[in-house]
Amino acid sequence: MSGLRVVPTWRHGQERLYVCLTDGRNIAWYDREAARINLLSEDRREDVLDALGPFLAGPVAVGPPPVPTPAELARLTLHPDDDLAPNRPGEALQIALDREPGPAHRFRRDARRRALEAEQTVGEALDRLDGAGWHTLHSVPLPGGDRVHHLVIGPGGLYAVHALYARKQRVTIADPMVTLGRRDPHPLLHRVRADASRASYALTAEVHPVLALVSPSAVTLSLPPRNLHITTDTDLPDLSREGGVLKPADVEALHAMARDRRTWGRV
Repeated sequence: MSGLRVVPTWRHGQERLYVCLTDGRNIAWYDREAARINLLSEDRREDVLDALGPFLAGPVAVGPPPVPTPAELARLTLHPDDDLAPNRPGEALQIALDREPGPAHRFRRDARRRALEAEQTVGEALDRLDGAGWHTLHSVPLPGGDRVHHLVIGPGGLYAVHALYARKQRVTIADPMVTLGRRDPHPLLHRVRADASRASYALTAEVHPVLALVSPSAVTLSLPPRNLHITTDTDLPDLSREGGVLKPADVEALHAMARDRRTWGRV
């Protein structure tokens, strides 16, 4: 037995099969689209081919990958349990609902399901920015049970995006209070800013707070919020028009750092 395991990943329409040692380190990966096996070490070449054998279809190229950047090396050596990149939008809520679905019949819809719908809607919109040089991490855990709904990293900088379900409701914002329809005001903007501040501390880089409203009927602002951006899920693509802040190498380095769960352990 080679002691190797194959871990499939699927993100943004691209599939890769990683070959890992027993301690979780990657030593190779198979790119189906390119029909290529990339080896980080020739020493385990035959073991890697044996492990991937059941997954191969047709001829494949085998060899070392292109010379990786420091950010790519960091990703390759990251243990799968510490890698946040595979997180789905609303990952934490989805897990909670799977564990405790709640009563099958109830008068009102579970608030967690509305929140999950908001995070999924916003997450899908942000994932579509990837082709423009942006990266999005979803459901980034913070100590104490908090989390950043979506962390966006790209040429225009870093953004901590908080998704809020507001379907067919009027939203009134009087910093820091947010009011949905006829509900009582809630100081949500304090939370949005705090999440961005904790992300800034973890990454040692400025992270801008963003509140993304999902399908509101109308939005009323008493005054523009201080150092915080208000948008809707349909306007999120506007982030891709921001640029001139980070170089591609900086984007990749920050993404590699942010996707490591250990980065967020002391914020």
